Formats: sequence, C-alpha cells, structure tokens
Amino acid sequence: MIPGPLMLDLDGLTLTLEERELLQNPGIGGVIFFSRNFSSRDQIVELVDEIRAIRPGLLLCVDQEGGRVQRFRDGFTRIPPMQTLGERLTDVDGDALIRNAGWLMASELLACGIDFSFAPVLDIDRNQCEVIGDRSFSDDPDIAIPAARTFIAGMHEAGMAATGKHFPGHGGVVADSHLETPYDNRSLETLRDLDLRPFVELSGELDAVMPAHIVFPSIDPDAVGFSHFWLQNILRNELQFDGVIFSDDLSMKGADLAGGYADKARCALRAGCDMVLVCNNRAGAIEVLEFIAGSDMTPSPRLSAMLARNKPDWQELVLSTRWQTTAAKLGNILTSIA
Repeated sequence: MIPGPLMLDLDGLTLTLEERELLQNPGIGGVIFFSRNFSSRDQIVELVDEIRAIRPGLLLCVDQEGGRVQRFRDGFTRIPPMQTLGERLTDVDGDALIRNAGWLMASELLACGIDFSFAPVLDIDRNQCEVIGDRSFSDDPDIAIPAARTFIAGMHEAGMAATGKHFPGHGGVVADSHLETPYDNRSLETLRDLDLRPFVELSGELDAVMPAHIVFPSIDPDAVGFSHFWLQNILRNELQFDGVIFSDDLSMKGADLAGGYADKARCALRAGCDMVLVCNNRAGAIEVLEFIAGSDMTPSPRLSAMLARNKPDWQELVLSTRWQTTAAKLGNILTSIA
C-alpha cells in the first residue's frame, strides 16, 4: 500500500492508545522520531516494531544529521557536524572519511528498522544563518557539493535514501524559520550562482528534497514549500528532479503565512509536495487528516522509494572493521574539536 501524505510525530517512548488508533488512518504515511521518543537502542527498536505491527508500510525517519542535530545518541555513534567533515574533504583520506560517515550513520539507523534520516543539509552557510551554521558542509559550494555527494554515496551504499534540504538554500538569511518567516531579497541569478548549485548538481543523486519555509519576494510571493514556481518550474522542470518532495514541518512559524493547518497542507500538496510534516501539534495533524479525507488527493507513488533498502544485523555491523575504524575516527574528530 502506498503511504499516505501526512507524516506526524509521537508523544513519548511507547505508543499511546490514541496513537495506535491514529496510525491506522490511511492518510498517515510516516512517523518522525524526536529525542523524546528515544532512551536507548533497545527501546527504539521496540517502538519501531510496535509501529510496524500496526502499519508495516509506514515510513519511519529521524533527523540524524550529526553535530547538534542527532536525535539518537546513547548507543549510537556520535557524528561530527557536517562543517567539520567538509573541512577535511581535501585531507588524504577526507573523501573516504565522509563516505564512511554517511554509511555509518545510515547503517546504524537501518539496523534499528528506521527507513531514513532527513539528510544531508545542502545549504551553503557557515555563520550567516543561526539555525544552519555548522550543519552545512561549507559556505563554499565547491567544497559543499563534493562533500555532500560523497556523504550521499555512503548513505546509498548502506541502503538508505538521501534527502537534500532546505531547497533552494537557507544559508542566506539570519531569521530562523522555526520562529518566523524569513525573507530573502536576493535574485534568482544570485541564487543560481551560489545556494542553488548543490541542488542543481546533485538532483540526479537525491531521492528526496525538502524545501525551506522562506519567501524570496523578488522571485515569487509564496514561501518555497507552497510555491508552484519553485517546486514545479524550478525543481521538477528545470532541475528534472523526479524524487520525493517533503514539506518542512508545517508547525514551524515560517509556514504560518499560508493559514491554518488544513490550508498549509492544501497549499503544500497542490504546489507539488508528496508528503507534509506536522510535528509537535497533534490537533494540527488531525486537522490535516480531516482535510485529506475530504479531498480528492491520492497518495504519491514516489513515497515508496524512501523505504529502507537494507537491514543490517546490529552485532555484525559493530563487529565489522569498517564500522570500528570509522567510529574511532569520528570519535577522534569530536575529541579534537571539543
């Protein structure tokens, strides 16, 4: 069965009765985990199994980028910030290090039954945007692009789909779209020369893209995730991207200019998103489900491509030479930047 168009979150470490009933709604296609849903590797495996017993085909995911955005920590390898990895790209073993980091991150999640991490970040930034910063590989696209390409290759080798975010680039604004709607007054030509380049050059290697809740008023009046121009004219037609488009979280303040939750979901899906995320607002998620039930929208067949392509055995993974060597190198990097 094709996953429905809504991804939501859970309250805690186990499913509530309400959530067990909610997950049976055909409008739901995925679950995103946060730190509050995690206490140990054994616990997250049990929660995954609990969900799979109810709806085997749901997409299960997490933000496990590395650095300050790594929801699962205890029992998992700590991944350095992507900026730190990008800075090592030109080292003798830099390319292998980045590829192995992508492979390790993906392999650990896959071994626990998680389908994918929303990674990598393709924003071009260093210090401009507080919410991005060291989540970006670099503020130089000539570093960020090959670093991201190598990280994606590692994810793919493990058997995980890759999601590039936040299209067409969040690195040029100071405002945090979690708290307000950022406005970026740059021209399309300027974006083509900088922020858009990773998406242009990696569009054929990405399985999914997540647009930003940013308005570029000199280009289009709508925020990117609600914009037919950005999602259809640029992403689908110009970049020839045929993968999944996930909305960013519709609970973020940057999305509020589109209206209430049903309005936001309608705008995002009609603009071209295959799946919308509603996190940390159960009433909003239910409002979106009611909208979906009353609409003529059909689930996107693209979504099935995000399912895990491999499930390694955890013990075999951590006993492998590749995992042990990579985990040690990443640990040494974290120690060196502490």
